[in-house]
Amino acid sequence: MNCPGCFLYALPKAIQLHETYHKKGLVVIGLATAFEDYDKNTLGNLQRLVETGEVIGETLKALTRHGMLSDGKLEWRLPFAVGMDRVLPDTEPVTPERTLHYARECLPEFDGFVEDKKHATLNQVRNYLQRKTMKAETFERFSLKGTPSSILFDRKGHVQDVSFGQLESQEPLIRECLASAD
Repeated sequence: MNCPGCFLYALPKAIQLHETYHKKGLVVIGLATAFEDYDKNTLGNLQRLVETGEVIGETLKALTRHGMLSDGKLEWRLPFAVGMDRVLPDTEPVTPERTLHYARECLPEFDGFVEDKKHATLNQVRNYLQRKTMKAETFERFSLKGTPSSILFDRKGHVQDVSFGQLESQEPLIRECLASAD
């Protein structure tokens, strides 16, 4: 909801993918999720978006700057189902093990850092985890790196790809999944 890149790039691409491939079996589901700004990434704001095209926060500012709103609202609607990620309190203790795991998960090159950089990075990660009071279930379960992100499942429900950023790189994999289902 508060991700300009989602509205500028990812959602238009998701709509294009839906329009191109839904008759071949692609099912696109939009999921509002968050790793911050939990006060803006709410079910109420998602409902307003779906029902009226109203956007909020940084998205509103960016789309206004790009001239993409009419009377403060989107000129297009989402042609696929949308849902809201479940946000839960993050009560997991911040241990050295959790801090190290999170650093390695987010920074695959972490183990190659020099010791001073490892130490500084672990301090930053620990501070972040100590301030983090909420977590979005899907965001955490699939180790998403930010928004926009996408998760591609095959027809059997197996994860084929988890991507952060634009969806262009997924289109060949989508075509491959659809072809293998025929």
